Amino acid sequence: MSKAEQVLTLEPSQELKFKGPFNDVVTSQLKLSNPSDKRVGFKVKTTAPRRYCVRPNSGLVEPHGAVSVAVMLQPFEYDPHEKNKHKFMVQSLFAPEGEVNLDLLFKEADQSQLMDSKLRCVFELPMDATQAPQNNIDAAPAAQPQVEVPKPSPKANNIEAELRKAGDEIKRLREEISALRQENLQLKEDSLRQRTHASSTGEKKTVAASVIQHHDTQQGNPMMHLVAALIIALVGYILGKFIL
Repeated sequence: MSKAEQVLTLEPSQELKFKGPFNDVVTSQLKLSNPSDKRVGFKVKTTAPRRYCVRPNSGLVEPHGAVSVAVMLQPFEYDPHEKNKHKFMVQSLFAPEGEVNLDLLFKEADQSQLMDSKLRCVFELPMDATQAPQNNIDAAPAAQPQVEVPKPSPKANNIEAELRKAGDEIKRLREEISALRQENLQLKEDSLRQRTHASSTGEKKTVAASVIQHHDTQQGNPMMHLVAALIIALVGYILGKFIL
């Protein structure tokens, strides 16, 4: 016994398309239109009931009326290599006037009264936005590595200048120390001559020469100490700047 031809008009008629990404609920609309003069009951079934939520999944379509059915695909991890075999079937039959229990109506209906249409599900994943830039990167010529020549830092230049300046200052101080030593030797020689002369003129003059020698020695030694202290302080300052 052949089945009756589907009275309802389905939009779309063959495929339910779901456009990704599929990390959230994706909804596809199915419109059921009744071009006849009779009420038509319908039920929407699927081969993967756990993957879809259908609202409404059953109901009545009034004569020359239409009903919109929302088919909601639940989030899942999409694998483009996995073959999709999900399908939907819309069953329908003419319903009597008045209040109708659709579940009981479909259960007690003869198979010759049932009409059905089948639709397959199609998953459409948009082109990955990151794929095009990756291709461009692959196609671009590899950039030649650039070797940066280290440049002397301003701090190093300043240290070198300070070292040269300190070297000149130390040289100058050494020359002054040498001159002071020569002057000190000259003073000692003069003092020795004065003492020799004082020994012949008397004890009083000898004491006076000794006082002069002591005064000159006291005058020369602090000068040498001062110069040495300046050299040590200058070298310590330069080493401190170089280390820091």
